[in-house]
Amino acid sequence: MTGEGRCSFLVPGDLHTRTGGYTYDRHIIEGLRARQWVVDVPSLGEGYPAPDAAALARAARVVEGLSDGALAVVDGLAFGVLPELMRQHAQRLNWVALVHHPLALETGLDAARQQALADSERRALAHARGVIVTSHATARALADFEVEASRIVVVEPGTEPAPLATGSGGDALSLLCVATVTPRKGHALLVEALAGLKDRRWVLHCAGSLTMDAACASAFAQAIDAHGLRERVLLHGEQDEAGLRALYAKADAFVLPSFHEGYGMALAEALAHGLPVISTRAGAIPDTVPDTAGLLVAPGDVVELRAALQRLMDDAAWRAQLGAGARAARSRLPSWAQSSARFASALAGFERSAASP
Repeated sequence: MTGEGRCSFLVPGDLHTRTGGYTYDRHIIEGLRARQWVVDVPSLGEGYPAPDAAALARAARVVEGLSDGALAVVDGLAFGVLPELMRQHAQRLNWVALVHHPLALETGLDAARQQALADSERRALAHARGVIVTSHATARALADFEVEASRIVVVEPGTEPAPLATGSGGDALSLLCVATVTPRKGHALLVEALAGLKDRRWVLHCAGSLTMDAACASAFAQAIDAHGLRERVLLHGEQDEAGLRALYAKADAFVLPSFHEGYGMALAEALAHGLPVISTRAGAIPDTVPDTAGLLVAPGDVVELRAALQRLMDDAAWRAQLGAGARAARSRLPSWAQSSARFASALAGFERSAASP
């Protein structure tokens, strides 16, 4: 679709937050506008997916201010915890849920919280005219939330063109992990695995927010110290694009032992830089990382992760083979222009279904 359209894109918190989900939102909004869409981007307030009373009041005001019949895209971090608001305006607005991954699949939730989030998201999704997901794995997962396949459209993230990594050029293998430090990303498991490989020459660079989950970041730093790895595990914190480019350029391999990914944009970025990947068979990761470009292990299995890292360090020929696979895979990654075109087409289809008697 190339013609004009109009939608409101409702985001929780600050659109400029440097996580994969917000990066996706920013690129899609920019892409829609480039295709002559008029896109309003109101914030629903802070604290999602556990909004306080002030955030809920703000969300209500934002939604009440939308025009009758408006096409309203809501990021899933908020959509899934606002079932009553979605219900109240379901007859008046055309809701489109953007689900990066189901909220109940976040790592570290107790059983009660997990069940509450699953119930809330199921009720909210019942009121969505359409649901856009970022991977086929997430589309399959939504069957458990009673979302019909006919209401789901998969729009994978785009990937920026990137120069091939040149590597560290040193004796020590340079490993890169790009992820906000939260339980789901598996940083603590990674350090435990690497602690058993101290006799090898390696350094791990971690880029990602240390403040989004301060307790997790603190525990991660303590684990690094406990294993005596302070000189070998370097925490760079949140990085801008220039900082990330520099880290990717000097990396020899990419590591991300996530417990779940709705897509894994950092993994696609690693492929775009031609880096071999060690990750897990969780969520959409097998759909993102081909067997020729990486080795995927069971999520949460420190022994299997350590064995994969050991092979990566010890077998230079295999590492080079995976790098060649990553370079081949990079040509198949969708661009943001392609993803935005698919998103626009999905929105147009939802609008047509709303107009049908």
